[in-house]
Amino acid sequence: MTVPSSSYKATAAPIAADTDAPARASLGELAQRHLSKLVVAPSFAAILVFVYGFILWTVYISFTNSRMLPSYDLVGAEAYEKLWRIDRWYVAIENLLIFGGLFIGVSLAIGIVLAVLLDQRIRGEGVLRTIYLYPMALSFIVTGTAWKWILNPTIGIQEFVRDLGFPDFTFDWIVQQDTAVYTLVIAAVWQSSGFVMALFLAALRGVDQEIIKAAYLDGASLPRIYWGIVLPSVRPVFMSAFVILAHLAVKSYDLVVALTGGGPGYASDLPATFMYEMTFRRNQIAIGSASAMMMLATVVAIIVPYLYSELKGGKRV
Repeated sequence: MTVPSSSYKATAAPIAADTDAPARASLGELAQRHLSKLVVAPSFAAILVFVYGFILWTVYISFTNSRMLPSYDLVGAEAYEKLWRIDRWYVAIENLLIFGGLFIGVSLAIGIVLAVLLDQRIRGEGVLRTIYLYPMALSFIVTGTAWKWILNPTIGIQEFVRDLGFPDFTFDWIVQQDTAVYTLVIAAVWQSSGFVMALFLAALRGVDQEIIKAAYLDGASLPRIYWGIVLPSVRPVFMSAFVILAHLAVKSYDLVVALTGGGPGYASDLPATFMYEMTFRRNQIAIGSASAMMMLATVVAIIVPYLYSELKGGKRV
């Protein structure tokens, strides 16, 4: 008995449809399983090329003799030797040590004090927290420009105090070679101490209150409780704040340009402004790249121990 072709087609179509269904389902499951990877893939590729790719390019250029235009003929560590023979580079390094040390230390001190005060559940805490955090919402360009007006001897604090009846008052740090770098510290601390306060306040609010109450019952004073119990318990926040502030100090460029311009002369130069000067104004791309590698090495020297301690602590848990 022969089967009509029409009936054969009718029975064959559902079979074909049934065989396609598992394939479509598997493709859907595969796409759903790797959806997150597909979403982040463009960003990852851009970072890989425009961040790490250009880091590798800068490393290569630092071993060439590039001047106005890149040269790809390797000459060894000649650019690094020239870099460490430039007096201006030593000034930038010294300024970084002064600026970084004071910026980190003072920001941590002010941030911790503000966090401890706000942790007392005082009235108007929300308003004060907003006021302290507001400078962090500004860019360093805005901060530098504002403080340039404030510290200007002819229109700023010096002139204001003299108008109050103190004609001998002098506050001209911004125009003095020996003190210009300290004006960078003032502006940077003003902007970043509120951020440190927010970090420590969040950590303090996470401390077990039963321990504090037990210390109160034992007769411990409030300063002793914070110094001996609370602050040691938030020790990881110290390291996090230190790494963030150190990173900001090493790569500080826009604040210097807006506030002092690296001057007077190059008295307030930092490595970032030195790198820009050599690369784009002096047409010394190789030396600029070498200084950029020195900055990168400094950041790595700060971040790697931090990451190691965090990963080691996570494995211990």
